[in-house]
Amino acid sequence: MTASPLEILTVGHSSLSYEEFFKVLRGASVTAVADVRTAPFSRRNPQFNRDTLRDQLRMDKIAYVFLGEELGGRPKDQHFFCDGVADYERMAQSPDFERGLQRVVDGAKQYRIALMCSEHDPLECHRCLLVGRGLHAQGVTVKHILSDRTTVDQSDVEKRLLQWSRQGGEDLFENYEDRLAAAYRKRASKVAYSERVATDRHPSHFSE
Repeated sequence: MTASPLEILTVGHSSLSYEEFFKVLRGASVTAVADVRTAPFSRRNPQFNRDTLRDQLRMDKIAYVFLGEELGGRPKDQHFFCDGVADYERMAQSPDFERGLQRVVDGAKQYRIALMCSEHDPLECHRCLLVGRGLHAQGVTVKHILSDRTTVDQSDVEKRLLQWSRQGGEDLFENYEDRLAAAYRKRASKVAYSERVATDRHPSHFSE
């Protein structure tokens, strides 16, 4: 018998209360949260500070693991920046990133995992544009929990991405994979962590 494909969820905590966030997790039957924020702290939403969230989730029988070092969206090494913006394609080639993905895949064999970051819209967040893309490329089913608690598959997000980038039309000189890669690249250039923007904002705005 062929094993069922792994399914991994993602979720953005946004400005939800902890109680509302827990209801979202419970509604999706989540048993473990993998925190992929680089800086897991927020002055605006202290209920999602790393230690506070970890302890509360454990009280509610949900496991917690921090993977911001491996799968965060704000790299420390300047090699992973292009013109001051985090380069997701370079980051996806790093050993740390590959190791982080493997930890998620291995964990999904025992838990129903939700990758967590802060943005509610997956197309605004590296959990979709970087991590979800990497998992999807490995044949993992990735579903994003939206603010209305419905889910959308990574494949459907990619269709939306192509439409947004106006790369959805047929091109005689470019195959689908190249058009999709260009769409990912274009979106990431808009929403990825930017050193230029960071100089004008408080660090707590950038939990990726």
